[in-house]
Amino acid sequence: MPRFKLTIEYDGSRYRGWQFQREAATVMGKLMDAIKEVYKVSSYELYGAGRTDAGVHALGQVAHLDIDSAMPPYVAMERMNEVLPASINILDMAKVSPRFHARYDAKHRSYVYHISRRRTAFGKDYCWWVKEPLNVEAMAAVTHHFTGMKDYKSFGAPEKEGESTLVKIDHLKIFEVDDSILIHIVGSHFLWKQVRRMVGTLVQVGLGKLSEADIDSFFSEYSTLPAKFTAPPSGLYLEHVYYAGESINQEPTWLINIGKY
Repeated sequence: MPRFKLTIEYDGSRYRGWQFQREAATVMGKLMDAIKEVYKVSSYELYGAGRTDAGVHALGQVAHLDIDSAMPPYVAMERMNEVLPASINILDMAKVSPRFHARYDAKHRSYVYHISRRRTAFGKDYCWWVKEPLNVEAMAAVTHHFTGMKDYKSFGAPEKEGESTLVKIDHLKIFEVDDSILIHIVGSHFLWKQVRRMVGTLVQVGLGKLSEADIDSFFSEYSTLPAKFTAPPSGLYLEHVYYAGESINQEPTWLINIGKY
């Protein structure tokens, strides 16, 4: 059966995450509806590169679709985009090897988290307004504690019980423009809520409520504190899923610049 690679962007604020749920609107569910309407078939397989939680957005989610059809992918993409809600858009669709797997072939994933220093009309759904002043230099000074192969059991849980909580973070950097702060993270994979807890912990450092020693302790022994600092989903974007041969972009994607007022 032919296999197609789909690259998708979506506004997650309207959905209960990526993964299909019978009783809730999800991104995958809307894609499945579009596939059925365009292809007029009920037999197909759709797999995502990873799950995003309710309220989390994507700039470059990847999925693969197995479907028995001779319809050219550019035609199928155009037709599916016509029936998809405006909050979901297929950016690219291409035929790939039947051996390609959206999830298991992924080498790295990158996320961007957007923080606003001021109240903004976009704050509820697309960024996190942190009301108190943030010391970004202090936040940047502890980022090295997160990079490399580390046990992230204090920051998240694996999808299946008993799976490893070891995660390799290749890149973590903080960028500032006007009243926007972007935290750019690239890793091999991520545990459930890991990125949001990393961001929340960094914000606590920026607020002067956590020290560098505290960050170090979260990796030396299990702690429930990072869970209490979980950042809201509104500011989180799955930026890119990397496969063999792709170079990692060290600069984050800027969506909204919260200018100084």
